[in-house]
Amino acid sequence: MHPDAPAAHLASMAAFEQGKFWEYHDKLFEEQKFTSDDLNRYAREIGLDMARFQDALTTKRPKAQIDADRAEANALGASGTPAFFINGRFLSGAQPFEAFAKLINAELARLNLPIPPEAQAAGS
Repeated sequence: MHPDAPAAHLASMAAFEQGKFWEYHDKLFEEQKFTSDDLNRYAREIGLDMARFQDALTTKRPKAQIDADRAEANALGASGTPAFFINGRFLSGAQPFEAFAKLINAELARLNLPIPPEAQAAGS
């Protein structure tokens, strides 16, 4: 895990509490800086209520949800990102399109569902 990930995760969940998770997420990935000053600047830039944001960070209120999400991911075998589940089947890491197509086509076949012709070549 990236050493700055816990603080960025906590800040992201604090933004989520105000309905602005995706705006905050986009800022994090656009800027790629994770100091406390940076995290606060992003919150201001997207218009978060800074008192509520600071309260969430100080009390670490979102940490319980973060810990629960991490425990669930660990139980499912997802120890890194990206991680995907397709009909309950796990696909780990950055994968080419063909890996997704192969797994999806296998699931369609297992369920006796037709595989579209254009998808057959991609998943072979």
